[in-house]
Amino acid sequence: MVALAAATVLAQVAYPLVRGDARDTLTVVTVVLFAATSLLHAGLTRGPRTALLLLLVAGGGGLVAEAVGVATGVPFGRYEYADSLGPALLGVPVVIPLAWVMMTWPAHLVAARLARSRAGRVAVGAVALAAWDLFLDPQMVDAGHWRWADPLPALPGVPTVPLTNYAGWLLVAALLMLLLPVPGPGDDRVPYALYLWTYASSVLAHLAFFGLPASALWGGLGMGLVAVPLALSLRRRVPAPA
Repeated sequence: MVALAAATVLAQVAYPLVRGDARDTLTVVTVVLFAATSLLHAGLTRGPRTALLLLLVAGGGGLVAEAVGVATGVPFGRYEYADSLGPALLGVPVVIPLAWVMMTWPAHLVAARLARSRAGRVAVGAVALAAWDLFLDPQMVDAGHWRWADPLPALPGVPTVPLTNYAGWLLVAALLMLLLPVPGPGDDRVPYALYLWTYASSVLAHLAFFGLPASALWGGLGMGLVAVPLALSLRRRVPAPA
C-alpha cells in the first residue's frame, strides 16, 4: 500500500514535466494508482466488504452522476468530455469514476477524524471531497479533457468552470458520504498523507506550472478548510489501530 501511494506521488510529480499524449497517459495512470491505493487501504484496514462498498458507492455513484450530467446537465451544468482520457462508458471516460473513488476514501476518513456526529462527518466529508474540484476542474478544462457549454457565472479568475459545477459536486459528495458506512478504527496515515499532499501539491502546481493562480487561490482556501484542521490535528499522535 505504501508503495502504491509512493508511486502515486511520483506520477503526480512527473505530471507537470511531460506534455502531449504522455501527459494524458500519466493523468490516467495517476488516477488508477491513487484509486488502487484507496481501495487497497479500505480492504486492508476495514475489510473487503468496505472496499467493495467504496467501489460501488463512489465509483458507481460517480459514474451515474457523471452520465446524468453529460446527458442532461444536472447536477453540474452542461459539459462534454474530449476523447483524451481513454475509453468511455455512458459518455463518461472510465477513468472518471475511479477519480471519484480515489478521493472519496481519504475525504471520508478525514471527516471521520475531524467530526464526531454523523451529520458532521457527512458535511465535512462533502466539503473535503468537493473542494478538491476547485483544483481539478480548472486544470482539466485547461488541459482540454472536457469543456463547459455555458461556464458563467463562475468564480472570479476561473471563467472556464460554472458555479453550478461546484454546487453539483457538493451535492453528490454529500450523498456519497451519507451512503458510506462510518469507518471503524484503523491506521489511516497513508490516506491522510495523500490528502495533504494533494492539497499542497495542487496549490504549488497551479501557481508554478499550470499558470492558474486563481484556482490555486480558490482551491487553497476551499480545500484548506479541511486540510489545515487535519494537519493541525495530526500534530497530536495519530491513534494506533485497534
